[in-house]
Amino acid sequence: MSIFLQKQKKNNPQSHKVGRFLITINVLGSAGPIRFLVNVEDLVAAVIDTALRSYAREGRLPILGSDLNNFFLYSANAGSDALSPWEAIGSHGGRNFLLCKKQQQTQVTDDGAVLGRKGSGNWKAWLNKSLNFKISSH
Repeated sequence: MSIFLQKQKKNNPQSHKVGRFLITINVLGSAGPIRFLVNVEDLVAAVIDTALRSYAREGRLPILGSDLNNFFLYSANAGSDALSPWEAIGSHGGRNFLLCKKQQQTQVTDDGAVLGRKGSGNWKAWLNKSLNFKISSH
């Protein structure tokens, strides 16, 4: 970086407002965490997107996909509530997070057909469809 650019950064008051910090995201089912720098004002949704792209670029397993709407991000320091995708990542003061895939919902019609099924689905719905009888839930 040139001396001129370094002086501009020092004199620019906005360059000091944006703080960056290193976060660690553990992905449920993956062997190790993902680490990268974020800005304090970055939205949780943007952090999830960056984590998914980084995870895929590294070729990690299990394959998660790229739709950030299918995931929750939890703070390791906070309670059991997922972070809102529209809040700033720095609003909690935490540096450690957990990324979890949302559970896919399935619906079973009266004739046993499964609607909206993604992934492995529900074992009761599979059994109902396979054996064509109903198992009641408790």
